[in-house]
Amino acid sequence: MTLEEAVYARHAVRAYTDAPIGEEEGSALRQEIDACNAEGNLAIRLVQNEPKAFQSFLAKYGKFLGAANYLAIAGAPAEDLNERAGYYGERLVLKAQTLGLNTCWVALSFGKGKAKRAAGLQRGEKLVCVIAIGHGQTQGVPHKGKTFADVAAANDPPDWFLRGVEFALLAPTAVNQQKFRFALFGQNEVLAERTGGFYGDIDLGIVKYHFELGAGKKNFCWKE
Repeated sequence: MTLEEAVYARHAVRAYTDAPIGEEEGSALRQEIDACNAEGNLAIRLVQNEPKAFQSFLAKYGKFLGAANYLAIAGAPAEDLNERAGYYGERLVLKAQTLGLNTCWVALSFGKGKAKRAAGLQRGEKLVCVIAIGHGQTQGVPHKGKTFADVAAANDPPDWFLRGVEFALLAPTAVNQQKFRFALFGQNEVLAERTGGFYGDIDLGIVKYHFELGAGKKNFCWKE
């Protein structure tokens, strides 16, 4: 499965089997984690066989079942930490999908203290959120979302922009709120911005990664 195919195949999964993450899958994930940490100046860890973070009251409220593995998304506190966490976290989500694994972004409904300890976070490292990961009992289901007109502004947009927005609309966002907008300036300058909502900075990073996959990084540049 390619990353592009993973965009269409990925859906949030909250119930997992007891099948462990295999040695090859784990090795491929850790290699990608190392790359993301280096490129994104992050401190992401893969935590395996540790279900306690999903046994808290909040986790039960989130209806997680059998979740025992997760990515702890962390980094040094900074103004743009949440956006980088979203961008590189989603890169790992889609990598996991290509490996036959399922995932679910979790910003609130987990035991944060337990996750911090299990991940071995150091002083000066902030835990942003976690991503449940493993072999899902199902592949999840798609949810109804917004349209191009709801989230994009462009006159006679080129195909790459249309495809970028298409991929962004397939991205996970907090409670499927899709509070983001893309605007095309000139021939190839794109502005991406959040339009409210909670966890909007994380969501912005996620949808920007999806947009880049769909549009092709060679076709445009981000407008500051």
